[in-house]
Amino acid sequence: MSFAVYEKTSSCKYGIHFRIDKYIMKETLIRRCFIGLALLLIQSFSVSSVHATDKEKTAMFWTWLDYNAKTNFDSICREMNYLGIDGVMLNAASPDEYRVAIPIAKKYGIQVIAWLWTMNLEHDRDKILKEHPDWFSVNRSGKSLADTTAYVGYYKFLSPVVPGVKEYIKKKIESYCEVEGLEGISIDYNRYVDVVLPTTLWPKYNIVQDREYPAWDYGYHPIAIEKFKKQYGYDPRAQKDPSKDLKWRQFRCDQITDIANMIAEIVHSHGKTMAASPFPTPKMASRMVRQDWGKWNLDVVFPMVYSNFYTEDPSFISDCTLENVRDKGANTSLYCGLMAKNNEEIFTDMDEALNNGAQGISIFTIHSLKDPQIKEKFRAYTAAAKAKKAQNNGTLTGLAHVKIENNPFKKEGIMKLINQKIQDLVRSENPAASPIALSRYKKIDAYDVTQKYLVTDKVSKKNFYVTFFFYGGILSGWNVDPAPNAA
Repeated sequence: MSFAVYEKTSSCKYGIHFRIDKYIMKETLIRRCFIGLALLLIQSFSVSSVHATDKEKTAMFWTWLDYNAKTNFDSICREMNYLGIDGVMLNAASPDEYRVAIPIAKKYGIQVIAWLWTMNLEHDRDKILKEHPDWFSVNRSGKSLADTTAYVGYYKFLSPVVPGVKEYIKKKIESYCEVEGLEGISIDYNRYVDVVLPTTLWPKYNIVQDREYPAWDYGYHPIAIEKFKKQYGYDPRAQKDPSKDLKWRQFRCDQITDIANMIAEIVHSHGKTMAASPFPTPKMASRMVRQDWGKWNLDVVFPMVYSNFYTEDPSFISDCTLENVRDKGANTSLYCGLMAKNNEEIFTDMDEALNNGAQGISIFTIHSLKDPQIKEKFRAYTAAAKAKKAQNNGTLTGLAHVKIENNPFKKEGIMKLINQKIQDLVRSENPAASPIALSRYKKIDAYDVTQKYLVTDKVSKKNFYVTFFFYGGILSGWNVDPAPNAA
């Protein structure tokens, strides 16, 4: 029951104790008081009913898009509507740009949520760098993002423990929540720098991240260190390997959770939907970017389950979705963020999500669908999925997988990819090499989330290391490297 109900009840309670000679007036007052209380109770209960109805009406198919005032947004919305996309997480530079875009989207029945970066700066990056260099995140080596680079130049993450950062984010969220017609806010980059990247991105940066290394391990802002010391009585930097300290890891996750829930309170106070686009699962996210999103007060979550960044196999999507069904917040609707593919694979990916507990899909990004035949099939797919959901009273029935399979050797798709990688490495030295014939895999090392095997191609006599990674407890990546050949 809300505070307003208690307040009104108290007024009635004291009102009926006034001495009134005419009993009819007293009876009328009591009747009115009870009627008023009943109406307030109905209103109070109806709030949850409205939220439930709103969830049922939430668009099923979404996309992330950047808004550009110079493009024809009307034609983009028309195309989305044709394909069955009924919700867009839109990234615009200012609240005023949303005020222009929203009426256009609504004309085509498309819901608009503001897609906002939080801990990583975007539109006002240069301004904040100049005015508040002390706001930025610091790594284990003591270097601040105000004057160093992590992976790419636009990675300019703020520290969640700095009071000025919190006030800055509050004002930013408030300004967007005041936009009329905006369905809600979806936060992105609400995390630290990636302490580990997905394995497929290692070659791009010429790195190997088989464990947590100081250069990419962020969250060591002086204010954070002092806050942790006050709470736990020691400095995490004094340890031989701070990455193994579960208290220190959780502490940093909790600072990000505080920011997310601070934003949620503002968003909900405006009667809007609170959403987020986090890493694939809460457990993976907490290890990779200190983002324990299962504890966030979200109405909708769009985890970025981009299989091509991780195992490159659709089983990654089903594994993550099953995990998310279990670990998401109890009041959070689960949608699945997928990388758009301009081929038949996109339909397999959507099946893996919807057949394992996702209530909807978001595509990054719909502009990538270019093949006319894929577009037509996509349109038919979205229509059929919506019809099925409507028939089942807003839910999708049945789970295709009963459990997560973490034995990589039982994952046919992944082993096929590994075999192809080994074949490519053999033929990079000898293009005419015969098809490989691999020996049995021999486990030679295991540490943290890493399992390392040795395997030999019996035809070329070459050895290979095959490494599997289990961030968040699920198979989340693999790697193949040449190994020294036996003497």
